[in-house]
Amino acid sequence: MANPLVDQGVLNRLRASVVVTNFPQLNVISANLGKEAIRLALDGQASAYLGTMTGAVPSPEPYQIATVTINLVKSEPIANIYKLQFESSVLLGPIVVRSDAATLGVYPLTNCVLENVREQSYAGDEPVWAVTIKGTYYINTNYFSG
Repeated sequence: MANPLVDQGVLNRLRASVVVTNFPQLNVISANLGKEAIRLALDGQASAYLGTMTGAVPSPEPYQIATVTINLVKSEPIANIYKLQFESSVLLGPIVVRSDAATLGVYPLTNCVLENVREQSYAGDEPVWAVTIKGTYYINTNYFSG
Protein backbone atom coordinates (compact mmCIF):
# COMPACT_ATOMS: atom_id res chain seq x y z
CA MET A 1 0.00 0.00 0.00
CA ALA A 2 1.24 3.51 -0.81
CA ASN A 3 2.21 5.81 2.06
CA PRO A 4 -0.89 7.90 2.89
CA LEU A 5 1.33 10.59 4.46
CA VAL A 6 2.78 11.84 1.17
CA ASP A 7 3.12 15.63 1.00
CA GLN A 8 0.25 16.79 -1.23
CA GLY A 9 1.61 20.24 -2.02
CA VAL A 10 -0.07 23.59 -1.50
CA LEU A 11 -2.59 25.83 -3.19
CA ASN A 12 -1.67 29.45 -3.66
CA ARG A 13 -4.74 31.66 -3.89
CA LEU A 14 -2.53 34.56 -4.99
CA ARG A 15 -1.30 32.66 -8.07
CA ALA A 16 -4.55 32.61 -10.09
CA SER A 17 -4.67 35.07 -12.97
CA VAL A 18 -6.12 35.82 -16.39
CA VAL A 19 -4.03 37.22 -19.23
CA VAL A 20 -5.95 38.82 -22.10
CA THR A 21 -3.41 38.82 -24.93
CA ASN A 22 -4.95 41.54 -27.13
CA PHE A 23 -6.10 43.77 -24.24
CA PRO A 24 -3.41 43.84 -21.52
CA GLN A 25 -5.43 46.43 -19.57
CA LEU A 26 -7.87 43.56 -18.86
CA ASN A 27 -5.21 41.31 -17.29
CA VAL A 28 -6.32 40.16 -13.84
CA ILE A 29 -4.11 39.37 -10.83
CA SER A 30 -5.01 38.41 -7.27
CA ALA A 31 -5.13 42.04 -6.10
CA ASN A 32 -8.08 42.59 -8.49
CA LEU A 33 -10.14 39.67 -7.18
CA GLY A 34 -12.74 39.03 -4.52
CA LYS A 35 -12.47 35.91 -2.35
CA GLU A 36 -14.29 33.85 -5.02
CA ALA A 37 -11.37 34.61 -7.39
CA ILE A 38 -11.56 32.85 -10.78
CA ARG A 39 -13.68 29.86 -11.79
CA LEU A 40 -13.28 27.75 -14.94
CA ALA A 41 -15.96 25.39 -16.28
CA LEU A 42 -15.58 23.19 -19.35
CA ASP A 43 -18.90 22.47 -21.07
CA GLY A 44 -19.68 19.23 -22.86
CA GLN A 45 -17.95 15.86 -22.97
CA ALA A 46 -14.31 15.33 -23.95
CA SER A 47 -15.42 12.32 -26.01
CA ALA A 48 -18.67 10.89 -27.25
CA TYR A 49 -19.16 7.17 -26.67
CA LEU A 50 -21.27 5.90 -29.53
CA GLY A 51 -23.18 2.66 -29.39
CA THR A 52 -22.80 0.13 -32.19
CA MET A 53 -24.55 -3.16 -32.89
CA THR A 54 -22.13 -5.09 -30.67
CA GLY A 55 -20.45 -2.52 -28.41
CA ALA A 56 -19.41 1.10 -28.46
CA VAL A 57 -16.72 3.29 -30.00
CA PRO A 58 -15.21 6.51 -28.68
CA SER A 59 -15.34 9.65 -30.77
CA PRO A 60 -13.03 12.26 -29.20
CA GLU A 61 -14.13 15.88 -29.38
CA PRO A 62 -11.65 18.45 -30.73
CA TYR A 63 -12.68 21.18 -28.25
CA GLN A 64 -14.84 22.15 -25.31
CA ILE A 65 -16.51 25.49 -24.63
CA ALA A 66 -14.95 27.12 -21.58
CA THR A 67 -16.67 29.54 -19.24
CA VAL A 68 -14.42 31.67 -17.06
CA THR A 69 -15.97 33.63 -14.20
CA ILE A 70 -13.81 36.45 -12.86
CA ASN A 71 -14.93 37.93 -9.54
CA LEU A 72 -13.48 41.45 -9.76
CA VAL A 73 -13.44 43.81 -6.80
CA LYS A 74 -15.91 46.43 -8.02
CA SER A 75 -14.20 49.25 -6.11
CA GLU A 76 -11.00 48.64 -8.12
CA PRO A 77 -10.47 50.50 -11.43
CA ILE A 78 -10.29 47.22 -13.38
CA ALA A 79 -14.03 46.64 -12.87
CA ASN A 80 -14.77 49.84 -14.78
CA ILE A 81 -12.18 48.91 -17.44
CA TYR A 82 -14.16 45.69 -18.02
CA LYS A 83 -17.43 47.66 -18.10
CA LEU A 84 -15.99 49.98 -20.76
CA GLN A 85 -14.79 46.97 -22.75
CA PHE A 86 -18.35 45.54 -22.73
CA GLU A 87 -19.59 48.88 -24.06
CA SER A 88 -16.87 49.02 -26.75
CA SER A 89 -16.54 45.42 -27.99
CA VAL A 90 -17.08 42.03 -26.37
CA LEU A 91 -14.60 40.32 -28.73
CA LEU A 92 -11.38 39.53 -26.82
CA GLY A 93 -9.45 36.92 -28.80
CA PRO A 94 -7.08 34.61 -26.91
CA ILE A 95 -6.72 34.50 -23.13
CA VAL A 96 -4.72 32.38 -20.70
CA VAL A 97 -6.11 31.23 -17.34
CA ARG A 98 -3.67 30.30 -14.56
CA SER A 99 -4.90 28.25 -11.60
CA ASP A 100 -4.05 28.31 -7.89
CA ALA A 101 -1.80 25.20 -8.20
CA ALA A 102 1.73 25.41 -9.58
CA THR A 103 1.47 21.77 -10.73
CA LEU A 104 -1.55 22.44 -12.96
CA GLY A 105 -0.65 23.93 -16.34
CA VAL A 106 -2.33 26.97 -17.84
CA TYR A 107 -5.54 26.89 -19.87
CA PRO A 108 -5.10 28.67 -23.21
CA LEU A 109 -8.48 29.69 -24.64
CA THR A 110 -9.18 31.06 -28.11
CA ASN A 111 -12.00 33.09 -29.71
CA CYS A 112 -12.96 34.51 -26.33
CA VAL A 113 -15.83 36.91 -25.77
CA LEU A 114 -17.15 38.81 -22.81
CA GLU A 115 -20.40 36.96 -22.21
CA ASN A 116 -22.17 38.43 -19.23
CA VAL A 117 -22.09 40.27 -15.93
CA ARG A 118 -23.71 38.48 -13.01
CA GLU A 119 -26.54 40.20 -11.13
CA GLN A 120 -25.17 43.03 -9.02
CA SER A 121 -26.11 44.38 -5.61
CA TYR A 122 -25.54 48.03 -4.78
CA ALA A 123 -26.42 47.68 -1.09
CA GLY A 124 -22.79 48.08 -0.06
CA ASP A 125 -22.43 44.47 1.10
CA GLU A 126 -21.05 42.67 -2.00
CA PRO A 127 -17.51 43.57 -3.05
CA VAL A 128 -17.45 41.67 -6.35
CA TRP A 129 -18.48 42.45 -9.90
CA ALA A 130 -18.56 39.03 -11.60
CA VAL A 131 -17.77 38.84 -15.32
CA THR A 132 -18.08 35.73 -17.48
CA ILE A 133 -15.95 35.03 -20.53
CA LYS A 134 -16.63 32.26 -23.07
CA GLY A 135 -13.91 30.71 -25.20
CA THR A 136 -12.73 27.57 -26.95
CA TYR A 137 -10.44 25.09 -25.18
CA TYR A 138 -8.79 22.66 -27.62
CA ILE A 139 -8.48 19.08 -26.39
CA ASN A 140 -7.36 15.71 -27.79
CA THR A 141 -4.67 17.51 -29.79
CA ASN A 142 -2.63 14.29 -30.28
CA TYR A 143 -5.65 12.72 -31.96
CA PHE A 144 -6.33 15.63 -34.32
CA SER A 145 -2.78 16.75 -35.21
CA GLY A 146 -1.72 16.02 -38.77
